[in-house]
This record gives sequence, C-alpha cells and structure tokens, in this order.
Amino acid sequence: MEDCSREPQKSATTEPAAGGIREALWRIIFLSDTPKGKAFDVALLWLIAASVLVVMLESVDEYQEKYGWWFYRIEWVFTIIFTIEYALRLWVVRRKRRYATSFFGIVDLLSIVPTYLTLFLPGAQYFIALRVLRLMRIFRVLKMARHYSEANVLLRAVKSSLPKITVFVVFVLMIVLILGTLMYVVEGVIAGNEGFSSVPQSVYWGIVTISTVGYGDITPITPAGKMVSTVIILIGYGILAVPTGIVTAELNMSLRQIRLDQRECGECGHVGHDPRSRFCKMCGTPL
Repeated sequence: MEDCSREPQKSATTEPAAGGIREALWRIIFLSDTPKGKAFDVALLWLIAASVLVVMLESVDEYQEKYGWWFYRIEWVFTIIFTIEYALRLWVVRRKRRYATSFFGIVDLLSIVPTYLTLFLPGAQYFIALRVLRLMRIFRVLKMARHYSEANVLLRAVKSSLPKITVFVVFVLMIVLILGTLMYVVEGVIAGNEGFSSVPQSVYWGIVTISTVGYGDITPITPAGKMVSTVIILIGYGILAVPTGIVTAELNMSLRQIRLDQRECGECGHVGHDPRSRFCKMCGTPL
C-alpha cells in the first residue's frame, strides 16, 4: 500500500503541479519535513480524531436525543473542511485521476460522501439506512496512519511477514481440520454428542479451542474427546505467539536497515534516509 503523503519524493501518485502556489501547497499537504507541513498534519489529525469522536457519541441514544442538533451541524462543519482538503489535494497533484483512485484518495472520498448522501435520501423510512451510511465516516481514521512515518515501517514489516504467516495459518488449518474430523468421529458418530453434529461444526470447535477463546458452547463428554481437547489446547498455547514473533522479527530487521542507511545527499548534505528512498527527503535531489 502506497503512502501518499509521507513520501518525500515526488511519486507518480502525488507528483505536484510544477511551480507557484500549487507546488508550495503540495509541500505543505503531502510532506511533513517543514514546520508548515508538520502543523498541517497535526491539525488534520486533531480534526480526524474529533470527527470520529462525534460519530461515536452520536451513536449513543441519550446523547443523540440531547445534542442531535449540535451533532448534525458539527458534522457538516467537518464535512466541509474535509471536502476543501480533498479538493486541494486534487488541485495540487498533477495526475489527479491516479491520486483519486489510490487507496488514500478513495479513503478521502469515502469520508465525505455519506454526509452529502443524506441530502438526497430524505424521509423517515431511510433513517436506519442513513445511520449505516453515516458510519462510513469512520474511514477517516484510516487517514491518520499516513501521517506517521513509523506506520510505513510497520506496514513493510507486515507485508514482508505475509508469506510466512500464510504458511503458518495453512498449517494451523490442517491441524484443526484433522483434529476436528477426529472429534466428529469420537464425539459425534460414536458418542452421539449433538454438539459435534458435523465436520464443519467440529472444525469450528477446533478453531475456537486452538485459539484459546473457548466459548464453551460445544464441549466433549467422552474421555477420548477430552484427550483430543487437551492436545489441541496445548498446541494452541504453543503456537499462539508465532505470528507475533514473525512480525516482530521483520520489524526489527526494517528498523535495523533504517539505522544502517547513512547515505548523504550530495545537494543538501542530509544524512539518514529510508533504505528504499531514491530521493532526498529534504530537498528532493536524487540519491
């Protein structure tokens, strides 16, 4: 997933329009290495957090009855501000369509569309549907991630861990399928336990058990079934930390690479760039 605001280089998605106020605004909106850019990011983060808080409070019936009038107007204030921000982003980038169809471009649009939809869907019969549409404003919280450079490191670590985690999940599913089928035979077929009425139901029990959730809605009653349960519980405890360890190892590797990258910009002399960066994050000179 491409970060459309923190990358200091002029990427294809957020490449600025050349010269004048548009490029100056681009540096403020999409970069945060300057005081103005950082102030813009901080202000936008507070607005996003406040708008999400309003959504949460609005869902409480007691607050809705008392302050519904204020919630409605505050939401329109937020919507107008985010609409201006979205319009500015489209104005300052050169490839508008590419940004509009990027991940964060779609998130920006989804965060403002629901409020405008309420203007075209009046009537009490649509009230429930409108409440669902207005919940789409929660997408604004996804915009917060792009304002932290640390988020890019975490995303790269997760992306690098996906193949290993996929193999791990497949392995766990194989164990659950085997033991779930065994429990179906032991508890369902032989003992007549209604909880293990089918293989899918037994596999569901295996997933709940191996994840150490243990709802308790399905339980074995035979000694053999309890023995299988003990095995799958022990396996669950043994493998619970594996995904966390994989991501942690990749994260440590990414952080180590960042610390070791001491390339110096030939133009401004800045040292300390992202290992994958091709341009200086201070002046934009190719590295």
